[in-house]
Amino acid sequence: PFLDVPVKRAIDQPGSVVDQALEKDTTSSKSTPTHKNLESALGKETKSEEELTGSGKFARAFYTHIMSGVSYMIPFVVVGGIFIAISFMFGIYASDPKSDQYNIWAAFFNEIGGNAAFKLYVPILGGFISWSIADKAGLAPGMIGGMMAVNGGSGFLGGMVAGFLAGYVTRFIVKKTQNVPHSYKGIMAVLVIPLIATFIVGLVMFFLLNTPMSNMIRFLTNWLKSMTGVNAFLMGALLAGMMASDMGGPINKTASAFGLAMFASKIYGPSAALMVGGMVPPLGIALATVLFKRKFTIQEREAGKANWVLGASFITEGAIPFAAADPLRVIPANIIGGAVGGAICMASSITLQAPHGGIFVIPIACNKPLLYIGCILIGTIITALILGFTKKNLSEQQMKQQMAAGII
Repeated sequence: PFLDVPVKRAIDQPGSVVDQALEKDTTSSKSTPTHKNLESALGKETKSEEELTGSGKFARAFYTHIMSGVSYMIPFVVVGGIFIAISFMFGIYASDPKSDQYNIWAAFFNEIGGNAAFKLYVPILGGFISWSIADKAGLAPGMIGGMMAVNGGSGFLGGMVAGFLAGYVTRFIVKKTQNVPHSYKGIMAVLVIPLIATFIVGLVMFFLLNTPMSNMIRFLTNWLKSMTGVNAFLMGALLAGMMASDMGGPINKTASAFGLAMFASKIYGPSAALMVGGMVPPLGIALATVLFKRKFTIQEREAGKANWVLGASFITEGAIPFAAADPLRVIPANIIGGAVGGAICMASSITLQAPHGGIFVIPIACNKPLLYIGCILIGTIITALILGFTKKNLSEQQMKQQMAAGII
């Protein structure tokens, strides 16, 4: 027996969900639970959730498939970025055999990062978007479409489109060939379905999408390269603020996807601003729990200690429990602190050649590491101060508990 409820209900009404699950365990032992049983057990709330799911089905599916591709792609981007940054430590042109700066170790690190990892991550993105939609049969068409995007100049965005195209084309073919005799199913899965799907994806990418998308990428790249002063300041504020807004949610991931698209085009300023926006919320909250002890409970102060490590590692999700407990104060504080830090970062022409890794990659992947750390600290302090001035003091009973524990 199992119980399927919306996450919101499990958070808001954990007691009733547990009671309902226990009751279902005793009442369902005589029969296998069905979709109708679940609907009747969950009542009106589940029906309204089903209605919401119907209206937002495409958006949810789109988000799920994108995140599947991005999650598999991120390790390639991080590893590639770090190795390229290490190669630059020997000299900007040290990996080029024709340069006077040439160093064999620089060439080695650049080969791993630039010629291997970076050439793989767009095909990985396309392949696993397609895999998320159509399962194993979609992997080859998606990865091949992603590689065509790399070769054709449409990059990250082209790989994303190729992944969705491959996934839905493959799923359509699979659906239409369900009634094939069992003895032919093996050859259909290994040969026929991937072959047809790859042909269609390749046709679309080569003749229709690669040229216009590569032109769009080129325009966007030139625009970002020319961005200075106020425009860079506003762009940095927007990206970092989006990153800090929902801490791993769809707004955060939208900003992150834009940063990765620019990263693929060798524009590294947005990556720096995005990491500021991701590091500031947990660090700002951690600092607030130290500076304003009367505003936080014992449990929150303990969680604040973990946020030092999470924030330094660019794990924004450490701020989620605090935002869930007090969203009207914590979320604006996170956005403002992150936006200020990100704005200063891009206005200062700071770049970061590793889109993840936090404090561990700043010394080797950032062009202005000390100034960059200063941007993060400014955002952290602003978030902490806003929390300190806007959050209410603890109740008298909570204060006594704090004093008894020796915290205040």
